[in-house]
Amino acid sequence: MKTVFSPRHLGHSSQLELVAGAIVPGFELPSRPKFVAERIAAVGLGPILGPDDHDLSTAAKIHRRDYLDFLPTVWDRWTAEGRSGTALPFTWPTRGLRGDVPPRFIDGLLGYYSFDAGAGFVEGSWDAIKSSHDVALSAAAIVQGGERAAFALCRPPGHHAGSAFAGGYCYINNAAVAAQWLRDNGAKRVSILDVDYHHGNGTQEIFYARADVQVLNLHADPMQEYPYFLGHADEKGAGDGEGFNLNYPMPFGTSWAEWNASLKDACSRLAAYAPDVVVVSLGVDTFERDPISKFKLTTEDFPKIGARIAALGLPTLFVMEGGYAVEEIGVNAVGVLTGFEGV
Repeated sequence: MKTVFSPRHLGHSSQLELVAGAIVPGFELPSRPKFVAERIAAVGLGPILGPDDHDLSTAAKIHRRDYLDFLPTVWDRWTAEGRSGTALPFTWPTRGLRGDVPPRFIDGLLGYYSFDAGAGFVEGSWDAIKSSHDVALSAAAIVQGGERAAFALCRPPGHHAGSAFAGGYCYINNAAVAAQWLRDNGAKRVSILDVDYHHGNGTQEIFYARADVQVLNLHADPMQEYPYFLGHADEKGAGDGEGFNLNYPMPFGTSWAEWNASLKDACSRLAAYAPDVVVVSLGVDTFERDPISKFKLTTEDFPKIGARIAALGLPTLFVMEGGYAVEEIGVNAVGVLTGFEGV
C-alpha cells in the first residue's frame, strides 16, 4: 500500500488550545505522523510518497469560498495587530446573535469561522493545512488510478471541519475533499466510514443533504463527549440525503465487542449502499490509553478493523484523523492498514 505524506506539516507546531478551562499545548502534536511513518517503514507496508500540488477548486465545492479565502490570511491579520503566539477565537455567534455578517476584525472572524478554540493558527499553519489537503487528493488519485488502497497520512486532520468552520484541530476536511474529488473523477457513489473516537461533525454537515456520499460515524455519545452538538442516532440526513447519514454513538468505556458490533452493522449498510469507493476517516483514539478519549480498544483490535474493511472488497482510501497516544499511534494506525492488507 502506498502512503502519501508531507513534511510541511511541521509548520503547524507549538500551537496552543483551550481545553478544560486552561490554555494548554495542543494535543495534536507534530510527532504523531512521525511515529506512523516510522512504523510504515518498519513493517514494510510500502513506499512513502510526497504529494502533488492541488488547487482548491475541489475544496471549494464542499467548503464556502469565503472560508477558504480566510484561512491563508489568519496569521498576517493576527500579527498585524502586534500579536504573536497562537491565534485563537474567544467569541462565537451562538443562538440569538447574528451569524450572517462576518466581522472585519480578526478576533471576530476567528469566532465566525470556528466552533471551538481547538484549531489555532501559528505562522506555519496555513502551509501545513494546504499540504494536508494535497496529501489527501494525491492519495485519492492513487486509488482512482486503479490501486486497491492508499493511505493519506494527513496532518492536520480534517473531519471536524465543516463547510465554513474550523474546530477540533481541523481546518480543511481532507476526507470530504477526497470524496468529492473521487465523485468528480468517476465514482457514482462514495461511502465515508469514520472510525475516530470523536464524531466527524464536519463531514456530516457537509454531506447531510446529499445522496451521492454516504456518511457512517462510529463515535462516543455526544451526550457525554465532544463535539457534543452533533452525532445522535436520530440524525439520518435531510432532503435528498435522508437515510444516507448513519451515526453509532457509544458510551464511555466501550470495548471491542460493543464497538465491533457497530462496525459490523455499519459495514453491512455500507455494502447495501454499494459505493464505488470507500473513504475511511482513520482515527485511532479509540485506543484504551489515549489521553483524551474513553474507549477501551486494544492494540490487538486495530488489525481486525482493517480486515473487516477489506472484506467489503472495495477500493479504499484511508485518511488519517485523530489518535493522541503518541507512542502507540504508529502501531495502531498501521495495524489497521496491515489488517486490511492481510499482513
